[in-house]
Amino acid sequence: MLNFLLRSVSMGLITALLVLIAVPSLRPTIISEQFDATPTQDASLQVSFNQAVRKAAPAVVNIYSRQYKESDRTTLSTQGLGSGVIVSEKGYIITNYHVVANADQIIVALQDGRVAAAQLVGKDQRTDIAILRVEGSDLPVIPLNPNYSPKVGDVVLAIGNPYNLGQTTTFGIISATGRSSISAGGIQAFIQTDAAINQGNSGGALVNTQGELVGINTASFQQATDLETYGISFAIPYKLASKIMEKIIADGRVIRGYIGIDGQDINSVTARLLGNEHIGGIIVLGLDPQGPAAKGGIEVQDIILTINGKKLNGRQGVLDLVTDLRPGTTVDVTLLRDGKEMTLPVTVAEDSRE
Repeated sequence: MLNFLLRSVSMGLITALLVLIAVPSLRPTIISEQFDATPTQDASLQVSFNQAVRKAAPAVVNIYSRQYKESDRTTLSTQGLGSGVIVSEKGYIITNYHVVANADQIIVALQDGRVAAAQLVGKDQRTDIAILRVEGSDLPVIPLNPNYSPKVGDVVLAIGNPYNLGQTTTFGIISATGRSSISAGGIQAFIQTDAAINQGNSGGALVNTQGELVGINTASFQQATDLETYGISFAIPYKLASKIMEKIIADGRVIRGYIGIDGQDINSVTARLLGNEHIGGIIVLGLDPQGPAAKGGIEVQDIILTINGKKLNGRQGVLDLVTDLRPGTTVDVTLLRDGKEMTLPVTVAEDSRE
């Protein structure tokens, strides 16, 4: 009896399915009945980044760089225009070096109407970062998330004061990370975005959809190369800008370690020959003959594997690691030479290059 009932039910279901396939007009009626019990949703879904802008925009300030006239050293005139980002309740502002490089006076205008003269805490030409400070109470501070890591495809908003039109927000995505081709010496790891960054946007904020600071807007590709291009702009990653700010606040300037080597990442073939444990090392291609590395016995064609026991992550990783070392510190550099592993002590010097 049970088998008979199961066969009957199965035959009924199969028959119903065949009817639905043969008579398509029956499908909308049945499907609509299934969804009648669920709440209806607004068909016009509105996407807005208003909340992100409301969180971040008050902390993005307009910066006016003023200089004394050559013909009249008692009169100041506005010569430069840019933007900045308040990142601390103490009034610290991150902006670009080139925005305030030649300023005799720096004026900061907040979005709530307050205007103040800013103190230049310090600047770093190599990373194009300058740190300002203003006095004031209840200063707006941009949301910060040190755990956020920019990824290609992330939606970002560029906030600044282009051409002194007033605060403006543009929209785009992160097109690439780690771009170094437009920086002096090729050591700057820029974020590339297609959000429009124009004159006056420099020093402004690049934020994510939560309003959190992603980077400091610095240039468009057109400004950097004089080519007529669109959709290629650059920003300094917040983590780098924050590190530079901490150094400037602590020492008044950026003190960098230097060992005097230039190298190239190990290619995939060499990495396979050396073994996976050596991936990330670099081949030494050039040496400062008077630099710490040369004095410590490092030679061209050596393969550097670790510095002070820390595994390397390519050429950029070596630059970052050495830069953070305090001058006068002696580090152990482990390397391969002619297939033999050895460790040499190297005393770090201060990098005095601009």
